[in-house]
Amino acid sequence: MENTITKSPVMLYTEQTPNPETLKFVSNRMLHRGTADFREEALAREWSPLASELFDLPFVKGVYISNNFVTVTKEFNYSWDDIKLNIKDFVKNYVQDGKEILKEGFTDAMAALEAERGASYEYSEDEAEIVKKIKDLIDTYVKPAVEMDGGNIEFSSYKEGVVSVLLQGACSGCPSSTVTLKAGIEGMMKRMIPEVKEVVAEMG
Repeated sequence: MENTITKSPVMLYTEQTPNPETLKFVSNRMLHRGTADFREEALAREWSPLASELFDLPFVKGVYISNNFVTVTKEFNYSWDDIKLNIKDFVKNYVQDGKEILKEGFTDAMAALEAERGASYEYSEDEAEIVKKIKDLIDTYVKPAVEMDGGNIEFSSYKEGVVSVLLQGACSGCPSSTVTLKAGIEGMMKRMIPEVKEVVAEMG
């Protein structure tokens, strides 16, 4: 008797994010353990067949893939009412067909890029200690919160009391991200790490 394994159907639903131009498409499948942020088509073409095909749609401006969701940022002259179902069906069918989401080696390539970016900042021993605290704080408290909104935040650099962070996914270009950054993240960092004077965002 043959054992036929039937895969459970892919379920997909949308979630609002604080950014009106960005929607989160959440599936019941793990798509990528980690974060993949595609703001430029060129990077998507190089590393992600899924993001690449999304960029083929005229209304897609950015794609962010993490865990079990895809966050899509649209061109502002389109309405979600007109395009949401198109994207939803496309992502659902793409995942259902088991097509490649990210190419092999993506995580390593991004880690190398990250190391290269980070290496351009030389930290003294005292600063290195502060940087470690900042990164721990971001990983423990900040990332889980912004991930709920379909975004991500990465530590970029620290210099003379100023922390630079990179906003990704729904957080990038979101009107409320400045408020979150200043009122929430900056406030918490100043309380927990007295050396921090300010937190600023870099748009990656």
